[in-house]
Amino acid sequence: MSTTLRTCDSTRLDDLAPAGPGDAPAEAAAALARAREAGRGFVWVHLDDPREGDLHGYREPLGLHPLAVEDLETGRQRPKLEVDAGEGRGSLLVSARTTSYDDSRSAVETGEVLVVLGDRWVLTVSRGDDGVVDRARRRLGAEALGMGAVAVLHAVLDVVVDGYVAIAAELEEDVSQLEREVFSPDSPDTGTTSRVYELKREVLELLRAARPLVEPARRLWQTDLDLVPEAARVFLRDVSDHAVQAAESAESTARQLGDVHSAHLAEVGLQQNDDARRISAWAALAAVPTLVAGVYGMNFALMPELQWRYGYPVALLVMLTICLVLHRAFKRSGWL
Repeated sequence: MSTTLRTCDSTRLDDLAPAGPGDAPAEAAAALARAREAGRGFVWVHLDDPREGDLHGYREPLGLHPLAVEDLETGRQRPKLEVDAGEGRGSLLVSARTTSYDDSRSAVETGEVLVVLGDRWVLTVSRGDDGVVDRARRRLGAEALGMGAVAVLHAVLDVVVDGYVAIAAELEEDVSQLEREVFSPDSPDTGTTSRVYELKREVLELLRAARPLVEPARRLWQTDLDLVPEAARVFLRDVSDHAVQAAESAESTARQLGDVHSAHLAEVGLQQNDDARRISAWAALAAVPTLVAGVYGMNFALMPELQWRYGYPVALLVMLTICLVLHRAFKRSGWL
């Protein structure tokens, strides 16, 4: 686990460097006391991949609820918004799934980030987030920091949701490319079904991350929360709109992928029907000479034209003529 402490004086973030991991909670408590005494700024505590017990030192100085500590330490939380009406202004916890896209494999990788917002403090916890918190840190300018600790919550959610939108666009392009391949007459039909299911799995992975976040993001700007000032709601509303856009785009891509799969199966069925008709036509052509040869191959003494000088070539001519007529008939009907 790694810990980062930052303080904000409402215009910029400054990193604190505690002597060791055990000093971080005490440093955070001291910085929080100074911010509250000054009546401005906030403290930002960030932990990467915490284990059980790593957050106990922050429970008292930050006033964390025991259930919130459990969620932060265990992880694997569904995207949600929880409000704890504790002492003072209480706190609120937001969890979200982070996403990254491996273009070489067309694979969606997911992580997790949790944000706990309190009175002049914010705590973030990340697991496999692919640098989401670092990118959020770079987005925090002086104007955003003027809103207080909620600026960190907005920046983190903004980076997460922008990732959803970007990945939704990538998956949409992959599905469109697959659609062009399915309907292209020159495209080889190799591995299309497995490709469809691979893309469907990635689209569902994005949906599982984006769709549950829509409701918490909406509540953040629509609900009257003490820790979310009026000035921040317009920014959180923008995040909510982007979350809805990403979820709708992923759902549309999932439907498009289902249509592509249905079209591919229909084309496979038509191709199989064409193959069956061709096989049946050639079997019919082979049956005629087989029948005639089988009749004349029977060992009977009294058979028509058996002793006739031209019997053999006439039999061959009759077989050839019937085969040519059948071949022409099958050609005209499209069976060959």
